[in-house]
Amino acid sequence: MKVLLTGGAGYIGTHTAVELIAEGHEVVVLDSLANGFAEAVRRVERITGAAVPLLVGDCADPAVVDKAFADHAPDAVVHCAGLKAVGESVGQPLRYYRNNLDALLALCEVAHDHGVHRMVFSSSATVYGDPATVPITEDMPLSVTNPYGATKLFAERILRDLAVADTAWSITALRYFNPIGAHPSGLIGEAPQGVPNNLFPYIAQVASGHRAKLSVFGDDYDTVDGTGVRDYLHVTDLARGHVAALDHLADSTGFRAYNLGTGRGTSVFEAVRAFEHAAGTAVPCEITGRRPGDIATCYADPSAALRGLGWRAEKTVADACADAWRWQAANPHGFAGQRDGSE
Repeated sequence: MKVLLTGGAGYIGTHTAVELIAEGHEVVVLDSLANGFAEAVRRVERITGAAVPLLVGDCADPAVVDKAFADHAPDAVVHCAGLKAVGESVGQPLRYYRNNLDALLALCEVAHDHGVHRMVFSSSATVYGDPATVPITEDMPLSVTNPYGATKLFAERILRDLAVADTAWSITALRYFNPIGAHPSGLIGEAPQGVPNNLFPYIAQVASGHRAKLSVFGDDYDTVDGTGVRDYLHVTDLARGHVAALDHLADSTGFRAYNLGTGRGTSVFEAVRAFEHAAGTAVPCEITGRRPGDIATCYADPSAALRGLGWRAEKTVADACADAWRWQAANPHGFAGQRDGSE
């Protein structure tokens, strides 16, 4: 199957491209390079030995999307493009709503015009808001605590309504928990710009000496050690989830949503200790105040993905730490000097 992979030059997109190609799919990447790198796509080609066309453009521009479909005739879409920082979304809500929802609308309209009705959508566990209980199942009430989560919740509503209105559509939303790690080759991994928004790249930069200490946002949550607890999922496992979802799109029409997580929670301090073990060095920490929009505990019940997609997480937090450290050690500045876009 030929797949149009939006956001395919980013962290999750590049790992998804590797796994799609490994399963025999052909990948075409569409990415604005606002948060992605052309060099990352070239490294996907090195890993896989396959040619991966990179189309540079904004998914929110219907003309750009139409040209991608006209020139490459994809059979399905895996939509990973979008702004994704929770804290940033609190300060820039309009930017997040405009970018993430306009891109989805343009993509769906153009795909329909070209007779393409299969889509895997990159959603998020933030659609559960501050859950009353854990582990989280797909049938729990949906709510949000930040604008980023709202864009994912609204996007799911759009896709659900679309699938009801037009039964040609087969759409699967994957509710990511917390992706971490890197490809075992060390060639691709998470390459944040400026101060990392996510925990593990920040830990890696502290472990490598690029930052003095890790800021821990709150140690007074009702958790095992007072720090936030999350379900950390190896990015390669997450990427395999996209392949599984794509392979099941032909089974039925309509809209489905699945959690992609391990089913286990790990606190910030537990994550730090795991990374210290992988890197063989200390990670100094400083406790600071809570961030707006953060919650205490969030981890998945991933059993529906096993039943519906035949998918389960296989790698551990320790595996992810080892792979993330390999990536950090080989690429201390990420793709610095290789960037082909701007914020």
